[in-house]
Amino acid sequence: MFELKKGALYVVATPIGNLGDLSTRARDVLAGADLICAEDTRHTRQMLNALGLDRPLLALHEHNESERVAQVLAQLQSGKTLALVSDAGTPLISDPGYRLVRELRAAGITVSPIPGPCAAIAALSVAGLASDRFCFEGFPPHKASARRERLNALAGETRTLVFYESSHRIEECLSDMRAAFGDEREAVLAREITKLFETVLDGTLASIADRVAADANQRKGEFVIIVSGAPEDEDAALREGRRLYAKLSEAMKPSQAAKLAAEISGAPRKALYGGE
Repeated sequence: MFELKKGALYVVATPIGNLGDLSTRARDVLAGADLICAEDTRHTRQMLNALGLDRPLLALHEHNESERVAQVLAQLQSGKTLALVSDAGTPLISDPGYRLVRELRAAGITVSPIPGPCAAIAALSVAGLASDRFCFEGFPPHKASARRERLNALAGETRTLVFYESSHRIEECLSDMRAAFGDEREAVLAREITKLFETVLDGTLASIADRVAADANQRKGEFVIIVSGAPEDEDAALREGRRLYAKLSEAMKPSQAAKLAAEISGAPRKALYGGE
């Protein structure tokens, strides 16, 4: 067991499913911390029990993070060693904690990472899509209108796109992605990574959406959606036309949306909408 630094906060990555993925160093930090800040203390308590550990916990989540800063800072300034964990994976990656870390660093506190599992990186590593340049978008907005607006804005992004999504919205999200990016855009859907029912589906957005719609099991669990970026050599007018068509089709008939989008962007109408 390595020696923990007094008055330091350790940001500890924890398993996203398989407890065996916890590193020896992460276990040592959790075992030696005077206090563990946890997104959900009940969830973290279960993990600690499985590891045979019993440490004090402090709830720190999106609803109370700002209020906890002063309390956590006081503990660290008194010489205590703290750990920060999320429900699963690497803290701050689409999880609470960045405000706390920012304030602690500004106050001169040592904040040290204990690296480990991250669902986005794990999924990207097995996706078979370009990973030299990628854009992590986290969870799309819950509201349909805001989600479509966000996806439409990303239609021309050439980097690989990485999203998280829940079982409650996976079908709707895939449908909106088809509208924004096109049915033929390559994608990968990784579900329940490192868990018993881990599955990785690849193909076009249309084929993946069809497989999810046809199998209720593929609508359960936690999801990472990876979408290939727009082709570097794709005509700019066509990209803009598709973006406009996706947006306009929310408020008018597809044929009308395609006609207007084509007029504004200069893209061929038939490339935006195949109907008459």
